[in-house]
Amino acid sequence: MLGKAIAISGPPGAGTTTIARALAERLGLKYANAGTIFRDLAKEYGMSLLEFQDYAMKHPEIDKEIDRRSVELLKIGGYVVEGRLAAHMAVIAGLKNVLKVYLKASEDVRAERIAKRENISVEEALRHIKERASKERERYLKIYGIDVDNLMIYDLVIDTTYLTPDVILDVIITFWKGWQCDEKQDKQD
Repeated sequence: MLGKAIAISGPPGAGTTTIARALAERLGLKYANAGTIFRDLAKEYGMSLLEFQDYAMKHPEIDKEIDRRSVELLKIGGYVVEGRLAAHMAVIAGLKNVLKVYLKASEDVRAERIAKRENISVEEALRHIKERASKERERYLKIYGIDVDNLMIYDLVIDTTYLTPDVILDVIITFWKGWQCDEKQDKQD
């Protein structure tokens, strides 16, 4: 039997990394991040993140490898897997053991968060957000036929714009506990 897992998705600056790491720690699960795999591959190829996104657009095997590894972890269970397509891949793989969570925030707040984290101007962060979103949307549609702006696949969508990490974690953990109870109930029926 598969163990339970959580897929956390959302755009840059929405808080996915902060929340996924803290969630894994609070629930005693392992943490994995598709973005780290992507960034590591960019470094291995000697490219900036934006250059590697262009490269990945022409080389779908990059995304496929990242996704294959993410799905394996979700399938095993006991993981919080963070990634732009983590939940979509769980759906495509038919995994029923995965709670799918999407975090979103206003573009301005995301730009402020990224600017602070990266030590760049808010304007530069906003430019990066827009460029990255456009490239990702195009790449994922081309490779998988996935519209990343379609949130219907998620079990839980949280707007993090005005919420603290502790509040977000409490919401997800409460939902997680209820979701696990619902899963057990479904098996008894």
